[in-house]
Amino acid sequence: MANAYVDKVANELADMALADQKASGDIGIVDMIGDVLGASSQTLQETYLTAIRVRRAEERARTILAERAASGYQAPVKTNSATLPDDTAQTGEAAAEDASDAPEDPATQAAPATPPSGTMPRRVTR
Repeated sequence: MANAYVDKVANELADMALADQKASGDIGIVDMIGDVLGASSQTLQETYLTAIRVRRAEERARTILAERAASGYQAPVKTNSATLPDDTAQTGEAAAEDASDAPEDPATQAAPATPPSGTMPRRVTR
């Protein structure tokens, strides 16, 4: 029963905080509420922050789907992902060519790796 209560409260607070953020433009309110919750209940804070992330992810996903539907599913949607944009992406071969054109600086080159020996190092006795 306690988990259901925590989920209910966290969901309500997440909805309220995101509504406040949207109405006021104060982007710090979500974090402020999280900090207040964390001072008293880490469980409630974690559930609240999860509810915030879920709602934000849902909003991004719905936006992408709406944009795709509006464009007739013709153009790919550009997202804020960790991938490079198409015009700056390089294949491994092109990146290797760029690297070979760069002047060699001995200070930035890695030392050659020494092959592992088949025996253990000698124990030093004093």
